[in-house]
Amino acid sequence: MIAALYVEPGGAYYGLPGVDPWDAARDARQYSGPWPVVAHPPCERWGRYYNGGPAWRGEPKTLGDDAGCFAAALASVRKWGGVLEHPAGSLAWAANGLARPVASGGWVTADWIGGWTCQVDQGAYGHAARKPTWLYVCHTNTPRLRWGRSAPEIPAYRSERWRARAAKDGICVLLSRKARAATPLEFRDLLISMARSVEALA
Repeated sequence: MIAALYVEPGGAYYGLPGVDPWDAARDARQYSGPWPVVAHPPCERWGRYYNGGPAWRGEPKTLGDDAGCFAAALASVRKWGGVLEHPAGSLAWAANGLARPVASGGWVTADWIGGWTCQVDQGAYGHAARKPTWLYVCHTNTPRLRWGRSAPEIPAYRSERWRARAAKDGICVLLSRKARAATPLEFRDLLISMARSVEALA
């Protein structure tokens, strides 16, 4: 059994044998084991636009103001084993003393308590955009992944105007919020397999 923390209600981690999904209603900060985890803590307050972004007209947001979700996810991975994912460039890495992974790929030591980190594109596993992602693992296998810059295919049915903008600004800007956040099934299965390796290594 593994626990999938901070996942979308009814999303990719639901209905799978041996997977216990924790969405916002269950509050994954309260997870107390005993199974290894796959953690997808919220990233809005850890990115380049953590303060709300150029279009935001309210009070500026605060860096890292995620109600303790990232810290709790990191603690769960360290205690129970598993994997945590966040967008590449996440400021949570530096805030929590984690080494920055290299863009070209490959596992590097993340900390001095057994953690490892890497960068991998979800586009190499079926996402519509490149979606470069940082992984942090502890007590798991560190398999060879599809390193390097991916090149997701633009669907042939898209208009020339859409394709031109995608080529200029990246496909991600043309996707809905839900489509951007989606975890490709192949990538989900990879993360689950890494979390399940905790028991084999115990």
